[in-house]
Amino acid sequence: QRFLHHSFQITTMPKLAAFPKAFMQALCKEGTMTVSEWIQLASKLDVQGLEWYAGFLEMADESNWPRFRKEVEDTGKVIPMMCCSPDFTHPDAAFREKEIAKQKRWIDMTHTLGGSYCRVLSGQRRPELTLDEGVKLAADSIYACLPYAQERGITLIIENHYKDDFWDYPEFAQKMDVFCKLVDAVNHPNFGVNYDPSNTYLAGEDPIELLKRVSHRVVTMHASDRYLAEGTIEDLRKEEGGAQGYAKRLRHGEIGKGLNDYDAIFTELKSKGFNGWISIEDGVDGMEQLARSVEFLKKKIAQHWS
Repeated sequence: QRFLHHSFQITTMPKLAAFPKAFMQALCKEGTMTVSEWIQLASKLDVQGLEWYAGFLEMADESNWPRFRKEVEDTGKVIPMMCCSPDFTHPDAAFREKEIAKQKRWIDMTHTLGGSYCRVLSGQRRPELTLDEGVKLAADSIYACLPYAQERGITLIIENHYKDDFWDYPEFAQKMDVFCKLVDAVNHPNFGVNYDPSNTYLAGEDPIELLKRVSHRVVTMHASDRYLAEGTIEDLRKEEGGAQGYAKRLRHGEIGKGLNDYDAIFTELKSKGFNGWISIEDGVDGMEQLARSVEFLKKKIAQHWS
């Protein structure tokens, strides 16, 4: 009797969330889909959570925040993480102060929705910035938000990002070496990495190499997949014109059908004890594709964590 518990060790497995990649224009620009409609669509997916976006049109009204949390929880899901885009690399201190204030509001938003993770970014890769200046501006701004996040039980997560839709320049810390330098510059219990393997391809770099450099700091992940619409990975690396050029060659697709090696990714994450949220940022071709991506990831998680 007393030895029984050894056979029933509980392995904590990562949990899945979904993000409305296919409906961002409708939810954030056109207003042709309501957040409640997205919640209902997503309620049919076999995931435990919905990743939120600060820029949903209806999030401008703070009285909607508790209502959306209740609607999501009524479907048996939670809102674990918030996606937002602060721009911390502006040379003007007054501009950065405004971005820090915005980030604090997004932390409040995450807290009200019941979430635990709120994204930060570095900011835009402004041509006049040196590497050290950019890292310092971003790190100082993130540090300015951390006590506020900690008081509310929120972890700030930095993503190896490509470019916010509304920015002029790509992400300052898009390249692996810059990203790792910034991650190393922020040492705080309420700070970690949101790893996105697909974005590494947009930098012309290797997602597994990046993961091995930051896996000890990864607390959440974006799952997506990209495939080459034309040419080869070598063409992608050689391409002139920076990240804007890369993006044209790559298309979002169903998870498991693209360039990402999920066995290698999950082997590395499991070896570091990762059991956090994996948010699916795919399904650009609609809900059936998203449901297939969910099934693929559930199988892979079971294979690696059970």
